[in-house]
Order: sequence, then C-alpha cells, then structure tokens
Amino acid sequence: MSKTIHDIPESDRPREKLLRKGAKALSDQELLAVLLGKGTPGMDVMTLASKLARLIDEKGLDVKAEDLSQFAGVGDAKATLILAAIEFARRRIKPEGAKIVTPADLLPHVRHFADRKQEHFLCASINGANEILNIRVVSIGLIDRSPVHPREVFADALSDRASAVIVAHNHPSGGVEPSQSDINITAELKAAGEVVGIELLDHIIFNRTGYFSFLEDGKL
Repeated sequence: MSKTIHDIPESDRPREKLLRKGAKALSDQELLAVLLGKGTPGMDVMTLASKLARLIDEKGLDVKAEDLSQFAGVGDAKATLILAAIEFARRRIKPEGAKIVTPADLLPHVRHFADRKQEHFLCASINGANEILNIRVVSIGLIDRSPVHPREVFADALSDRASAVIVAHNHPSGGVEPSQSDINITAELKAAGEVVGIELLDHIIFNRTGYFSFLEDGKL
C-alpha cells in the first residue's frame, strides 16, 4: 500500500526531499505530489499522485485534461498545471521523434519504470524512419510477471500508424535474463506483428543498472 503524506517524516516529504537531494532523487509519484501541492478532501496527496501517475503511464503523451479531471478534486487548475509540466518536459526531451538506432537508445525514455514495484510492460510505436511516435504502458502485473496479449500491444500501434514496435518491461525482482514466459510472449508478438504488418524490432528487459535485448542476443 502506498504511504500517505502523514506516514513520511517531514524532512523526507517530496518538496523537502527535492530541495535536499534534487529532482532526480524523487519517484514519479513524488514529482507529481510536488506539482499537486496538496491532496483533496478524502484523498491524501500521495494517494492522488499515485493514481495520476498510473493514468499518465497508461495514456502516455495522449493524456488530456478530462482524463486527469476524472479524479475528485482535480479541477482545471491542477489538470492544466500537470499538462503544462508534461508539455514543457516533452519539448526538451522529445521522446517522439527520437531516433532508435540501437536498443540502448530506448532506455532513457523508459528507465524511470525500473523503480516500479510491479512489472510494467511498455510498447514504443516506431515509424518508418525508426523514430518514436509514442510510448505507452500496455499492462501492469505482479512483481515477477505482467500479463499481456498481442491485441493490447498492437492496438495503439495501429492507431499511431506505426510501421514497427519495440516492447520493453522492467524486472523489479532483480536480474534481466528473460524467463520462459518472456521468451514465449516475444514469439507470440513477433508472429502477431507479421499478421498485422507491424514488425517487432526488439523486446528489452531492464532494471536500474542493465538491460537484456532479444535482438542483440540473437533471440528475435
């Protein structure tokens, strides 16, 4: 269960932690808590930040004000503040349009998921010039596996008019070696991509310090 703001010592609360350690030391949930400032009646700021982080993971760059406003207490002011922060960062980092030449090129855009306590399965839509169109969370699973179906992976890629995809997921439990389940889903996704005309370029497994690429290892 996520901690509430009252469970955290005052010196370790998001704003104070940012001032002491810098923004890089904060989790996504903590960064959103700083933007929100406070919670809503009946919902602590950390709980609200956790719910919003999950929504933004799922929606990717397509998140809209009405998506954020579905949570009680998130009105136009908070929704527009979050969207403005996302757009401000996007214009500088620009994941969409970033060129993917090697598997490692995707890692800066997904590495922040390495700290998640559950496995997050991600899909990056890629155009014909090997540029990122969008990155979305396809599914969120348990500590050691994330259930995923090819239909979920390729649905958004089709709407993006992508020519290829790269999938990736974090391994919260430790190493980056693929499990038999990882090998099986990679084969399923490759076969499904051939049917719909969207190539699976790679499947990357990553943690905070390393990664495994099915392409680089000759398993794709």
